[in-house]
Amino acid sequence: MSIDSPTAAVPRPPARTAPAPVMSGAQAVVRSLDLLGVTDVFGLPGGAIMPVYDPLMDDEHVRHILVRHEQGAGHAAEGYAAASGKVGVAIATSGPGATNLVTAIADAYMDSVPLVCITGQVFSTLMGTDAFQEADIVGITMPITKHSFLVKTAEEIPGAIAAAFEIASTGRPGPVLVDITKDAQQAEAPFVWPPKIDLPGYRPVTKAHGKQIQAAAQLLATAQKPVLYVGGGAIRANASAELKVLAEATGAPVVTTLMARGAFPDSHEQHLGMPGMHGTVPAVLALQESDLIVSLGARFDDRVTGKASLFAPNAQVVHVDIDPAEISKIRTADVPIVGDLKEVLVDLDAAFRAADAEHPHDYTEWWTYLNGLREEFPLGYTPTSDGLLSPQYVIQRIGEMTGPEGVYASGVGQHQMWAAQFIKYERPNAWLNSGGAGTMGYAVPAAMGAKVAQPERAVWAIDGDGCFQMTNQELATCVINDIPIKVAIINNSSLGMVRQWQTLFFDGRHSNTDLNTGHGTRRIPDFVKLAEAYGCLAIRVEKEDEIDAAIQLALDTNDRPVVIDFVVSADAMVWPMVPQGVSNSYVQYARDHSPAFAEQED
Repeated sequence: MSIDSPTAAVPRPPARTAPAPVMSGAQAVVRSLDLLGVTDVFGLPGGAIMPVYDPLMDDEHVRHILVRHEQGAGHAAEGYAAASGKVGVAIATSGPGATNLVTAIADAYMDSVPLVCITGQVFSTLMGTDAFQEADIVGITMPITKHSFLVKTAEEIPGAIAAAFEIASTGRPGPVLVDITKDAQQAEAPFVWPPKIDLPGYRPVTKAHGKQIQAAAQLLATAQKPVLYVGGGAIRANASAELKVLAEATGAPVVTTLMARGAFPDSHEQHLGMPGMHGTVPAVLALQESDLIVSLGARFDDRVTGKASLFAPNAQVVHVDIDPAEISKIRTADVPIVGDLKEVLVDLDAAFRAADAEHPHDYTEWWTYLNGLREEFPLGYTPTSDGLLSPQYVIQRIGEMTGPEGVYASGVGQHQMWAAQFIKYERPNAWLNSGGAGTMGYAVPAAMGAKVAQPERAVWAIDGDGCFQMTNQELATCVINDIPIKVAIINNSSLGMVRQWQTLFFDGRHSNTDLNTGHGTRRIPDFVKLAEAYGCLAIRVEKEDEIDAAIQLALDTNDRPVVIDFVVSADAMVWPMVPQGVSNSYVQYARDHSPAFAEQED
């Protein structure tokens, strides 16, 4: 067609686009966080990250919460993420600032928490010279992150931060580190948004293979003794509603791991409780004696399986996970399914209903047996005999008086297990704990982060006297920033779980487990005085008839944090207990042969 033709397209000049604004790398960090929708970050400044803190001071969208220790920033960001489902953000300087984040990063990696850590690094020209506060934090964190970025130019910053959020929040969630040299923060470059994200090889599979779904549905429809084994992946995938639909369609028993508490309502008639080392007898034996385990976002952790080679010897396994590396890692899957659990559950429900229409299932005998276990072995505890409080009762009352809309962050040890056992969880994201890494000191900063994410909820840190002394400095952060968490110190004046193992397996030789924090007149430290020094409302409870009033006062107090020092018996034990390295059949043997076992289940 001739250019002179009246119907020919008339060439037009290219549309004018505004040039990309030029800004410093530090400004690009803050601007990237703005555009990613970040509203809260936790951090502590230092020399190598100081350029970022200057524009952060003027930003109207991002609230920065100054912590007292970088580990607190990491755990707070974890608590924020676990309570909200959003990506948590922590900021630290180079060297010790960055290495202080390592425990929280490892914790997030083990528990699949979406976390982005931004650290400053020394000038690129000084890297490798052992410069002041230099540490190879990318190398240090490589085994405990989904990915670690080292950024040496200002131009790279928007893309690296955007990619970090993409990696942290997709597929199996986890921590990502962005380490930025000081010269990259100070240099200027055009700010291009949205950046092109190029992640070669990173293609999380979300849609499962249809034939695998059909195979799983057939097994579920024909099984005689199935169990839905639900892990923390159900919560990370936001799949609780879909799980409930499938569970009710099948009528199969459900067990929820330590990381999955709340993924399926405790009050539901199909829920058998938590499996594993300190699980309920019905949950442990249901898995052990099943003929089909449908693993949903769980990883066959050693605390669930006991001796893996002896775990559920007669069960076929359907293993659903977003991470292909978990499939058949510990227990070989008869039907492996890689995909997003939320989507898989919808497809599996439809396939099961079709398979069940042809061959209706019947779990009557299975439920008769399981209900017999429930009646014979209800979860309980033996009251103390030394006049001190029963920790189980204290924690139970916290849960009953606060209710299912509360958030409960736990430290690690006996109090963690009691909180998992004796608080009833009806919704996901209500239970926060360090499951895989077992990090003492998690509770207070995690509760702080959860309260920032969910300010309308009552948030408890249920801590031990050992754990509390590792991160209680973040109470200052809470007071100054108006974050009114409630802290219950389950004070047995000892490293309780270690003491329990010493009692059971080391002839009662309690080597270096007495903390001298709670009994008698010697209290080092005095937790009430310590909490008051931080500006908290502080209460000590030593009598059972004081428990409810103290909890209610904490619930009614929302202008500052509340710390309650519950002085409990050091002799209280976490029961049931399957010793490490034995078969879960130990539970069956113990219930038949050990009077002590029956007492434990009193």
